[in-house]
Amino acid sequence: MKILYLVRHAKSSWDYPNLSDFDRPLSARGERDAPKMGQRLADKSVLPDLIISSPANRALTTCQIIAKSIGYDPKKIKTQQSIYHAGEGTLLKVVKNTEDHVNSLMLFGHNPGFTDFACSLANEEIYNIPTCGIVAIKLDTNDWYEVNFGTGQLEFFDYPKNGK
Repeated sequence: MKILYLVRHAKSSWDYPNLSDFDRPLSARGERDAPKMGQRLADKSVLPDLIISSPANRALTTCQIIAKSIGYDPKKIKTQQSIYHAGEGTLLKVVKNTEDHVNSLMLFGHNPGFTDFACSLANEEIYNIPTCGIVAIKLDTNDWYEVNFGTGQLEFFDYPKNGK
């Protein structure tokens, strides 16, 4: 059994129009939501074996905040350029290329790819993963390479305004 966590980056700031999309930082709301969602994961005792993030500033910052909240060593965070604005096919390749000793994987990235991927993987109708939203998908396999669209089961879907 494998479990995949998809975490969309927290709310980003548009206060710096000269910055590239890649370099945009978190907004004040994003800086509040990331530790809040990290605490929700900690309350569920979520501690993945591996975290991989888009290297975009807003995704990596969200990742670092949540990693700290759940007790994941920030030095072990990996970044992968292909996750930046990836479509569902690229995200599936990232998952399939995960080493099998990893039983739980957490990815940090962007929409619309993350919402599309979650829906296709778990055959769910999630309209939108909001900023700092988290989708957990169970995969009945011991080999990440066997993961394919329709092979997952939604474990939970949470986001900052969920009221929990």
